[in-house]
Amino acid sequence: MRGSNRTLAGTAVASLAAAGLGAIGWGTLIERNRFTLRKQVVPVLRPGARPLTVLHLADLHMAPWQRAKQDWIRGLALYEPDLVIDTGDNLGHVRGNEGVEYALEPFRGIPGVYVHGSNDYHGPVAKNPFTYFSGPSEKRHHPPNLDTARLNSFLGGLGWLDLNNTARAMSIKGSRLEFMGVNDAHIGWDKLAKLPGAMDEMRENVGWQDDTTGSDPITVGLTHSPYQRVLNSFVTYGAELIFAGHTHGGQVCLPGYGALVTNCDIPRDQVKGLSLWKHAGHVAYLNVSAGLGTSIYAPVRFACPPEATLLTLVGRDISYS
Repeated sequence: MRGSNRTLAGTAVASLAAAGLGAIGWGTLIERNRFTLRKQVVPVLRPGARPLTVLHLADLHMAPWQRAKQDWIRGLALYEPDLVIDTGDNLGHVRGNEGVEYALEPFRGIPGVYVHGSNDYHGPVAKNPFTYFSGPSEKRHHPPNLDTARLNSFLGGLGWLDLNNTARAMSIKGSRLEFMGVNDAHIGWDKLAKLPGAMDEMRENVGWQDDTTGSDPITVGLTHSPYQRVLNSFVTYGAELIFAGHTHGGQVCLPGYGALVTNCDIPRDQVKGLSLWKHAGHVAYLNVSAGLGTSIYAPVRFACPPEATLLTLVGRDISYS
């Protein structure tokens, strides 16, 4: 009897080990390269407005050798977006700019806006992944070691606007869009107190300020890390649509349960996808991208494929049954 029990126990342990190895193999070899385009319709524009196609990119964590990811991103240009939103962590290696430039070149001339994540300044480091279960990862205070200036120069050359702790505006297909953004809140570089002044200055100098015939603008917020203090401030300052990344959707999820960690203080059920963020009687649509990459030191995803998002913004007078 005892021998039979030992055999059963050994079989169970071997089965669990095999399942674990299988899950690791799937997550590292297949799922992290199973790039997915999530599509959403968001009724946020003024009634009667022409639809806008918005491509949301986040967390590329690009290394120069990741050609499959680069080619997949290049292919997204076929959707002819009217606007590209980039919420940071584009770099994942000291030579990451090479891959970013190749991947994003097809979007040259398409309007875009961006904010940075910490990995646009600091290269990835090896760390114990289990530390994420004790709360958000440690904030880095060592000097930046990535070529952020080259990244900024390239993104600006595409025609994209830098929104790190500032506000800008543009008009697309008759819709007026106000943008406000912050640098990465995960490392404490968000300067929320600057936003009201930046919004006032933008509104005083925007080209449509004296044109009363157009529609009221839509206010959009960008942050890399969706910390509650940032989301609440955006809603307070009038944001109707917010874009964020950083969470990787949890990166490793359990079917039927979802993300194990969020790496910030956002609720687990809003760690990825489109939801509503409510604060002080106000509400905004919130799109958190699960992102397209991982750290080169943690190249695994499980039940959380890498993604970009294609959002179709439509007028509030359009409904779907």
